[in-house]
Amino acid sequence: MIAMTFNALLLAIREIRRNLMRSFLTVIGIVIGVAAVITMVTLGRGATEMVKQQISKMGNNLLVLRPGQGWGGGGAPMFSMEDVDAIRDQVPGIASVAPFVSNNATVVYQQESRTYDVQGTTQNYFDIGNWKIALGRFFTEAEIADSAPVCVIGETIRKELFGEGVDPIGSKIRVKNMTLEVIGLTAVKGQGGFGDDMDDSLTTPYTTIIRRLSGRQGGKNFNQVMISGEEGYLTAYIVADVAALMRERRKITANETDNFNVFDSKQLAETISASTKVMTSLLGAVAGVSLLVGGIGIMNIMLVSVTERTREIGIRLAIGARAREVLLQFLVEAVTLSCVGGVAGIALAYGLCVMLAEVVGAPFLFDPKINIISFVFSAAIGILFGFMPARRAARLDPIDALRHE
Repeated sequence: MIAMTFNALLLAIREIRRNLMRSFLTVIGIVIGVAAVITMVTLGRGATEMVKQQISKMGNNLLVLRPGQGWGGGGAPMFSMEDVDAIRDQVPGIASVAPFVSNNATVVYQQESRTYDVQGTTQNYFDIGNWKIALGRFFTEAEIADSAPVCVIGETIRKELFGEGVDPIGSKIRVKNMTLEVIGLTAVKGQGGFGDDMDDSLTTPYTTIIRRLSGRQGGKNFNQVMISGEEGYLTAYIVADVAALMRERRKITANETDNFNVFDSKQLAETISASTKVMTSLLGAVAGVSLLVGGIGIMNIMLVSVTERTREIGIRLAIGARAREVLLQFLVEAVTLSCVGGVAGIALAYGLCVMLAEVVGAPFLFDPKINIISFVFSAAIGILFGFMPARRAARLDPIDALRHE
């Protein structure tokens, strides 16, 4: 059986080489189908990983408490320092809490003038958000208590105001009617989970913004509360506890809806990942249709081949070849064509994935499993669509085949 299969393979290769152009046109559908499936699945996995990486840049087990039901706030009351302290002291599973207030303001340095989102917070914010310092330092507790006019900037602001490669530490910048000293430059982070530039940041003590920039001294000043959950503690429990505490503190009755929302970055990452996987599966299934089209192409060309080689089949049957040997010969030829197309499709997909991953900025994650599955499926297509022509050849009557013109 092995020797018979090997001989059939040699005959198949000979026939493919004898009709190279026709063989190429036959397998092109398989090549495109395999390449499309692998490319869609690989890029989908890369996109999912990219989303996870971008959201992870936002912080460790990050939760964000915001006023209103939407992202914009909708006129709902903001949060006070007492709310922040209550969350830290009364909600279990919390590693760190940081109040957050922001204002759009024009920032001026020498001849350069740009509008940025000036944000005020505490030292905890840098720990929660996994911020690293590239130059200088973060501000201290003493500077927060004194409402010190100091700030930490990101790489984007350094480039736009000071120029790339310039050391901004110790420079003075003007924010409205306030002069701030740059004491730190954060390490580059790139894009965040919503595609925003995380290096476009100017951070100062929250007391500096509240007392020097807005002129307010107390009350509800914070439009966000950043919360970091302890490692291994389910964030869903923290979300529920924070929501219950805020409903109590904001005196929301049982029949009233929340005038705040708790954003869970981990849950968002899981939701987006699940959606991306579904889309990837759908695109892969659509791309897989071209594999079936390629299989139909193989079946058609094999039927033509049977017709062209009817006399050859008749001679083989007349001199003693068995029907199963003829069946095996044409079946091996069909499978060989589809396997050649599968290998070419994998090679094409690899090149496309490397190129497109670079274009879209997603990581290239090589998955041997999808490559093997695609190759096996292409071989199965050869068996499925090559069987009918092979059976037709095996069932030919030797006398009728020899009379065929």
